[in-house]
Amino acid sequence: MLDNGPVARSTIARLTGLSAAAVTRQYAELADLGLLREVAEPRVPRATVGRPHVPVDIDIDRFVCYGLHIAYTHVTLALVDLRGRVLRQECVPHEGTSPEAVLGGVLRRFPLFRERCADGRTPLGFGVATGGRVDPERGVVVRHSQLDWRDVPVRDALRPLGLPVHVENHTRALARAERLFGDHGDRSSLVHLFVGNVVDASIVTGGSVHQGPGSAAGELAHLRLDGSTAECPCGRRGCLQATVSDRAVAERAVRAGLIPEPSLPTLIDLAIAGDPRAVDLLLDRARHVGRAAGLLLDLINPEVLVLTEAGSIVLPDECLAEVRRQVGDRAGSVVATSFGPDVLAVAGGSVVLDAVYGSPHELCA
Repeated sequence: MLDNGPVARSTIARLTGLSAAAVTRQYAELADLGLLREVAEPRVPRATVGRPHVPVDIDIDRFVCYGLHIAYTHVTLALVDLRGRVLRQECVPHEGTSPEAVLGGVLRRFPLFRERCADGRTPLGFGVATGGRVDPERGVVVRHSQLDWRDVPVRDALRPLGLPVHVENHTRALARAERLFGDHGDRSSLVHLFVGNVVDASIVTGGSVHQGPGSAAGELAHLRLDGSTAECPCGRRGCLQATVSDRAVAERAVRAGLIPEPSLPTLIDLAIAGDPRAVDLLLDRARHVGRAAGLLLDLINPEVLVLTEAGSIVLPDECLAEVRRQVGDRAGSVVATSFGPDVLAVAGGSVVLDAVYGSPHELCA
C-alpha cells in the first residue's frame, strides 16, 4: 500500500500472490491494530454490478513516530507519520559534543517538542540515526569519528523518554526509507552514499541491507581518492572523508576568504546567490564524490546509487550533474535522495518505521 494504496483487497491478492482469504485475515489483524482502514468511497463506477471493491489504505491518523538525527554540530528532532512524511522538525545546536551533553540535551528538549507536536496520535517509538559504526541490536554507537564517541549506549541513555528506542546508522536507515517511501520505486539493489561531516554508505542486495560483522559495512572514510591531497587525521593524504566532508569543504571556504566561519550552509547560500567561487568549491566536492560513486558502482554494481549530499540536493543542475559526469557510462544510475532538505528528519523517523513495517504486531499491539 505504500506504493499502490488505496487499493482493493482483491488487488492486493493479485499483486502478492496471496489467497483472498489470507489477505482478508491479514487485513483484519492490521486493522485491529489501527494500521489499516477502509477508504470511504469505493473506487468503482456506480453502475458496476456486484459488491463494490472497497479500497483499503494505511491509517495515518492513529500513530506517529519520533526521530532523532545526531550530526556533528546539531541534532534534528522530528515527528513523522506512517508514510514517512515529516510533520514537524526542529534543529538544535549542540551545547557540547560529549555523549552526556548531546543525549542529556535531547532528554531535556524532547518533552517540549512532544508537547508542541501533541495531536492525539499515539507514538510508536523513538528512532535515533547517526553516522559511523552503529550496532542496532545493542542500541550502541560503536564509533563516531567526528564526535569522538566510542561504545556509547544510546538506547539505554534515552530510556527515560518513556518510548521504545531504536538506534541505527543513518545510511542504513535512509536506504530502508528509500525502499519504503522513496520516489524511485522498489529498489532491491542499491547503494546509498551519505556525504556530510561523516561520509559512509549502505548496501542493499536482494532487498536486504547488508550490516557486516560488527555492523561495519559501508565505512568509507579512508577510501583513497586520486587527485586529492587533503590531509587526514589518520596520517595519510587523499582520504574520502578528509576531502569531501562538510567540515573539510567549509574550512577550505574560510581559507579562501569566502566565509568567516566554517559553515557549509553559509557556503551553499553563497552558491545559491550566484557566487562563482562558492559554486566552484561545491563542484570540486562533487567531482570527488563522483569518483567515489564510480568506484562503488564498479565494485558493487547496484541498480541505483542514491546520493545524500547538500550540494546535489539544492544545486542539482550543477552538483548532481557533475557527479553524474564523473560516473560516466557505468552501469547503474545516480539519483539524489528522495527526501530533499528533510532527509535528516526522515533518517531518524525511518528507524522506527522500519521496525513498524517489519514487526507490526510487536510494536502496535
